[in-house]
Amino acid sequence: MWKSLFIAGASVWALTGHAATLSMQRVGTGMQVRTDTGVLTIEPVAPRVVHVRFGPAGFAGNYNPVVIAPPEKIAFKIGEAADAWTLSTADLRVRVARPGGDITFQTADGKDILQEGGRDVAHGATQRFQTETILYGLGQHQNGLLDYNGTITRLQQANRDVAVPMLVSPKGFGILWNNAAVTDVEAGLPSGPAILIRSEAGGVDYHFMYGPELDDVIKGYRRLTGTAPMMARWTWGLWQSKERYATQDELLGVAAKYRAMHVPLDAVIQDWQYWTPGQWGSHQFDKARYPDPAAMVKKLHDENVHAIISVWARLDPDTANTHALDAIGGLYPSTYPNVYPAGKGRWYDAYNPRARDLYWRQIMRNLGTLGFDGWWLDASEAELGGWWGQMRDVKTAAGPGSVVYNAYPLLHTTAVHDGMVRDQPGKRAFILTRSAYAGQQRNAAITWSGDTMGNWDTFRRQVPAALNFTLTGIPYWSADIGGFFGGKPKDPAYAELFTRWFQFGVFNPMFRVHGTGEGKEIWAFDDATQTILRKYIDLRYRLLPYIYSASWDVTHNDGTMMRALAFDFRDDTQALHIPDEYMFGKALLVAPVVQAHAQAREVYLPGKDAWFDFWTGARLDAGRVVTAQADIATIPVYVRAGSILPLGPVKQFADEKSDAPIDLVVYPGKDGAYALYDDGGDGYAYQKGAHALVRMTWHDGAKRLDIAPREGRYDGMPARQAFAVRCGPQAGDVVKVDYDGRAASVALPHCGG
Repeated sequence: MWKSLFIAGASVWALTGHAATLSMQRVGTGMQVRTDTGVLTIEPVAPRVVHVRFGPAGFAGNYNPVVIAPPEKIAFKIGEAADAWTLSTADLRVRVARPGGDITFQTADGKDILQEGGRDVAHGATQRFQTETILYGLGQHQNGLLDYNGTITRLQQANRDVAVPMLVSPKGFGILWNNAAVTDVEAGLPSGPAILIRSEAGGVDYHFMYGPELDDVIKGYRRLTGTAPMMARWTWGLWQSKERYATQDELLGVAAKYRAMHVPLDAVIQDWQYWTPGQWGSHQFDKARYPDPAAMVKKLHDENVHAIISVWARLDPDTANTHALDAIGGLYPSTYPNVYPAGKGRWYDAYNPRARDLYWRQIMRNLGTLGFDGWWLDASEAELGGWWGQMRDVKTAAGPGSVVYNAYPLLHTTAVHDGMVRDQPGKRAFILTRSAYAGQQRNAAITWSGDTMGNWDTFRRQVPAALNFTLTGIPYWSADIGGFFGGKPKDPAYAELFTRWFQFGVFNPMFRVHGTGEGKEIWAFDDATQTILRKYIDLRYRLLPYIYSASWDVTHNDGTMMRALAFDFRDDTQALHIPDEYMFGKALLVAPVVQAHAQAREVYLPGKDAWFDFWTGARLDAGRVVTAQADIATIPVYVRAGSILPLGPVKQFADEKSDAPIDLVVYPGKDGAYALYDDGGDGYAYQKGAHALVRMTWHDGAKRLDIAPREGRYDGMPARQAFAVRCGPQAGDVVKVDYDGRAASVALPHCGG
């Protein structure tokens, strides 16, 4: 059994003394410094990205399926002085101290950004940094923190804990730590350096990314690791799920009742145990409970409801799929006890490309051909037997589990994404997964926060967990609205929690209800709660033009939809520490209500420009704390001055055709611009240019909204789009525009900030 090198709960580290610097040489891609303890390699790979490696002679870097982009050809110069060597590009300077070899990353004009403070590769890999800074990212952790200072964070995949080795600082830099072994990150401990990263295996291998804006840091990360593709439009509607719909009739009945009630709905999920006993991993339905799954999916599609299905990387020992994977060496040798229900199973080796291909072909042959629209990859850490150190002892196709540990979910989602793109080309790939690793944004995967408890403390922790996850550069996150475990809809206390979580869910990338026990469909709640839930479902559907355009920004501009305040207010020191407010897109400030029995909550309004109450239109000055109305029917939401907010009509499903206008709501006080995006809603034609953009500009001084000529087109695009232009802070006149793709201007002479 692997013996961890770490001592939990204490900052214990020992680096070798500063090494004697022996020599430096220029290599074709950068420079190498040889010391008596190893070789340091520094390579600029993009305009503001530098790759650093340190290990024994010949060390080429750690196992790294994350970085897929080839290095760019970056011009650089090397300088030498008595106390340092320097590698300089047009944007960065990398200074290597003599003696010792510690690196300082600097701006082109010599201002320090980040300083190393020693490294060691004698037992795994250890790197420290001297820079004191706020530290974000690292995946998803349930500690309730936004800034990790004063903590030790373990990067080890587990249910509810997602290990992504990407650190981000509002000082304007990011570090992608290229090491899939179990890793501890210490930040701001009294007994240690400002930042200490220690991995159980491997050498020092990281990419430094400079912004200085965090959007630019994330752009650098995605330049290395891959673009997040567009999700289908229906992805952003309401999802209804349960652990679990046990029959074909039950699943169909849920969708039918939503339609009968005229409550918008876009997707349902078939969770696990749809198979017959002993056939987990067969990817086949129990015919007694699901007599015609293909007809079930067709019925849902006829009602304009999409469906995804739960599939696991785990298989019962005696299925045909198990034997086929075993025959190609595609399973781990051990048979593991289930976490739940009782039983034992095998897990496939996602590090093995042949196993990935066969695993996909098995689920496609048995389930994809039925018409399902995407895949729920449960327990994708991988769970194995539920003891979260077990992967260390597995021998994988990519090497010892102790070395490749945390990368499993990346490889697993790669199998399904690549297979779906190839074999289901009419559907944009979609994956819901319980775990993630760096680079996973390229696999059209949304990570959810795992099997959470339905209580207020857990709910509070979801907000900073989500923000740190998206700060890693993986843009799409979700949670089980109301918590996975517990909760009775008829219990007034739970109905309050569910309502608050539901309001928060409206302003998450994915809007999805799920949980154990009694169903949490809208009709399970009392009439008063239903009224509030319906109000927020309608709001989500009104926001779809805004959300879909934000998803285009994610894909086209490497943007982030759910944004910690540091993205937009990096210079506002008060904003940097707030764990329970965030921007949803670049216009809306959201302040979830995470306390029971609240009637109000304090909200800090960051930055320098004015804000407007989304509900009342009241104008408020920035840089101060306000007391926001927060009765059970209200989540505080504010709109930034200079925003142009598109609000569509309420539809029964995201792709429903409508001649109703899109409201263009202008919030004055500052010039502003917006790009409204549209395409066919599904498929990959958008990648070949089949999409349309309508750019708009608000001229605050002139009180005029200019709508530019439409750019682009796609099959089925309406020739005309009705807009209703109004001023957000007041219930004044609405100017209607019948937009035919040609430029138009709208005067709002009374729209003042």
